[in-house]
Amino acid sequence: MSPARPSVPAVLRVLGGRPLLLLLLLLSAPAVRGDCGLPPDVPNAQPVLEGLSPFPVQHTVRYKCNEGFVKVPGKPDSALCQENNQWSEVKEFCNRSCNDPPRLLFASLEKTYSNQNYFPVGSTVDYQCRLGYRRERDLSTTLTCLDNLEWSKPAEFCKKRACPNPGELQNGNVKIETDLLFGSFISLSCNTGYKLIGASSIYCVVQENGVGWSDRLPLCQEISCPEPPKIENGMIKEESSIYVYRQTVTYECNRGFTLVGQHSIYCDAENEEGVWSGPAPECRGRHVPPKPPPEVQESTTVPSAQKPTKVIVPGAAYLISGHTWVTLTVLLVLLITVG
Repeated sequence: MSPARPSVPAVLRVLGGRPLLLLLLLLSAPAVRGDCGLPPDVPNAQPVLEGLSPFPVQHTVRYKCNEGFVKVPGKPDSALCQENNQWSEVKEFCNRSCNDPPRLLFASLEKTYSNQNYFPVGSTVDYQCRLGYRRERDLSTTLTCLDNLEWSKPAEFCKKRACPNPGELQNGNVKIETDLLFGSFISLSCNTGYKLIGASSIYCVVQENGVGWSDRLPLCQEISCPEPPKIENGMIKEESSIYVYRQTVTYECNRGFTLVGQHSIYCDAENEEGVWSGPAPECRGRHVPPKPPPEVQESTTVPSAQKPTKVIVPGAAYLISGHTWVTLTVLLVLLITVG
């Protein structure tokens, strides 16, 4: 246990009842450890108090710059509550500065300044051309923080690179929308009767250390139709192994048949696909009734007595049956007998 402190009467008895001497001793005694009050003022900055007051020894208070001011790199921005209950000295560390350098479409800030946020009046920054751009040698790439805390106006010291001429598209068209510079594009299309094989648009883009087209020119392939339809009782004149756009096929009918419809159809295009211009004709013949099947005749055997006998009479020929011949013979015999 720590020893008990002597009471004031006991001290007075030791000092012989001299209160003035006691007061002097108390004033000259070492100060008891305490706290710091409010931190000191710093030009163009405010302390971050965090709701504390007073502040214990060894406590640190950080300052932040007022609006429109920026911390000067390398200068301290905090104060320490010391053992003597006094704050450590904080020198001015906030100053006016231009905002971050402007972002340019055609150039980027040099890496040296990428992490810098303090740009006092008179400070400068440099740029380098972006990919797809080339440097204009007679123009400066430097910007300066002016007295009004604005950056000097940048000149267009980087110009767009140009892609080579794409050339002609066989059986098609090349449409340059604006120009051939970096970022531009051209439209590609085929003539009627041809089908586009490839990209319909290509762009001027970054390639290695320069610029070039995003794709090669497409192909314009001639549109072809499927095999034309066959017809019954007819044929196609001069058949081909392939039928291309606007090619015609002509039909003819076999002998005895009449062609009904268009004699010819041609290969047309629809949505870049080959289709025939119309249906194929028909071959129609006259209506001929079918032949009846041949009849089978029954064979009849005629008795020899009834077989017709050929009798030759002067001046005529008669075909006399058997019974008639007998009768005539009898009559002839009677005539001879009577006569």
